Amino acid sequence: MLVLTGAGVSTESGLPDYRSERVGLYARTDRRPVEFQTFLRNEEARRFYWARNFIGWPYFSQVQPNTSHHILADWASKNWLFAIITQNVDRLHHLAGCNRILELHGTSHYVVCLNCQHRFGRAELQQMFLELNPSWAVYDGKEKVVAPDGDVELSPSQTQGFKIPTCPQCGDGILKPDVVFFGENLPPWRKTEAAQLVGLLPITSNLSPSKTFSSYRLILQACERKLPVSIVNIGPTRADSLVQLRLYSRISTTLELADRLLSK
Repeated sequence: MLVLTGAGVSTESGLPDYRSERVGLYARTDRRPVEFQTFLRNEEARRFYWARNFIGWPYFSQVQPNTSHHILADWASKNWLFAIITQNVDRLHHLAGCNRILELHGTSHYVVCLNCQHRFGRAELQQMFLELNPSWAVYDGKEKVVAPDGDVELSPSQTQGFKIPTCPQCGDGILKPDVVFFGENLPPWRKTEAAQLVGLLPITSNLSPSKTFSSYRLILQACERKLPVSIVNIGPTRADSLVQLRLYSRISTTLELADRLLSK
């Protein structure tokens, strides 16, 4: 079985999703993630992004896996699960103990230099921020909503004066989370690896996808191979008409039931 996961699998860990009807951040707030070209070309946009991310990091980095992550990790340990392709950047599948994971959109737990490609841990960057901005209070987890990528809501005026470090390796490169931003192309090797995972599936495997464009292409590929595909999501998805089984349910509820049935 190959499983594709999106933000819905992490909501019960305390990380909201963006798109779910009535409950996602898009529905409840005016918040929108920064576009890649804006981040690349606009220093103020980078300052605004990193200031919010700096405050949200202490909460985001301590979020723990929930029942869904643990069930999927257990299935992988029993070889019931072929692999996980996740669109999430929170690394909660790893924390649950699963190592058969392709992070389609990267991970917020690492930072990359856009000049020399030096990659290092986000925790190290937090220390660099603290040294440059000693007067900034660390987020206490009580007042603001942390987004799926780890930032919080602040106004541009609140972030004025926040200092951003450059790459510690080359000295002047722009630092960016090692995630695929909105408007940024998915790395070709990740597209290839995801397609290969679907191509390696035995004909009896199931695919349980989320709903973004990347997943949709993988679902089409699975359908072309006549693989049985199921979707579990609380709201509608673009691929609903393609699949054999469609469940409108919380992921944890469905996985708990499936786990009991498989364990008999």
